[in-house]
Amino acid sequence: MSRARDLSAGGFRIELEFERVRVSCADCGVRMEHLDWLARNPRYTARYALHVGALARKMTVKDVAQSERLHHTTVKDLDKLYMAEQLRRHPMPATTAIGVDEIAIRKGHEYRVVVSDLVRQRPIWFGGAGRKQADLDQFFAAYGERRCAGIKVAVMDMWKPFRKSTLAHAPQAEIVFDKFHILRHLNEALDEVRRSEYARAQGDKRRFIKGSRYTLLSHRDNLTLDGRQALRTLLAANKRLNTAYLLKESFGQLWGYEREGWARRFFENWKSSLRWQRLAPFEKFAAMIERHWDGIASYCKPENKVSLGCVEGLNNTIRVIQRKAYGFRDEQYLAMKIITHFLPALPDHAKITHTFPR
Repeated sequence: MSRARDLSAGGFRIELEFERVRVSCADCGVRMEHLDWLARNPRYTARYALHVGALARKMTVKDVAQSERLHHTTVKDLDKLYMAEQLRRHPMPATTAIGVDEIAIRKGHEYRVVVSDLVRQRPIWFGGAGRKQADLDQFFAAYGERRCAGIKVAVMDMWKPFRKSTLAHAPQAEIVFDKFHILRHLNEALDEVRRSEYARAQGDKRRFIKGSRYTLLSHRDNLTLDGRQALRTLLAANKRLNTAYLLKESFGQLWGYEREGWARRFFENWKSSLRWQRLAPFEKFAAMIERHWDGIASYCKPENKVSLGCVEGLNNTIRVIQRKAYGFRDEQYLAMKIITHFLPALPDHAKITHTFPR
């Protein structure tokens, strides 16, 4: 006599008892009767596994375990069955635009590569053992030569191993550097100027600079009324910070041009405005832009106007998933969680029959 847990009813836990035929075959060995209403884990019905998986999409594993009175490993196993069915229904798609980025999974510079479909705006691959060229090579090997040949745009940061891997497997793709990674370097240059000005200032002039990091680095539209007043006071009190702030704000115009020639002219004018300003961090930033100009200018082409904020937005969502679970030790489970989070939920009549995604 076998037993399987089913959906609860009226506040009562329900378990089904049933007989299951076992057949001994001289060629195949012992075989068990297949029952399509059972989950891959025969101790639970398929609809109960569907119920647990649907709960795990909205709740933590710990909360689902407490609610259903299950062990947390059981919840994780049933959730894997649910996510495997999602991945079976939504396999890795062919796309014309991908986004490549890395994310830290724990302290100690341990990274994993995240590849996103920028057309559908969802991650399609999570893996690797770091952020080396060989790690991204694993994605292209899984993606296949035919789908790699269809990639037209690859958005990434200025990390050289990612560029080398993309050019090796998809040489026809245009490399576009992520706007938000570049602006992060610009913000770091502005913050370095702020620190140097604080060290140089004396007396009452220091009080305008102290504690102004958020106000200085934030976009003006995101500041409160008090924040805007503090910003005006700060910029009026320090001429060099005022110049650096204006340079930072004006640089964002670079991504508005649709022709490389106009973008190049704007950058040359912006770079010439650094003369005699004694802003060493900004000069270092300008040199970095010069070295990576091809990947920045690629965005000027109309066919390369993809959503640059998608990659960074996906990373923020992944960090929320990690915080929600207080870290994942099972990396396969983490990868499935990240990819299926952006997929639609399974319908109520879905049958969970698969354990591993393709």
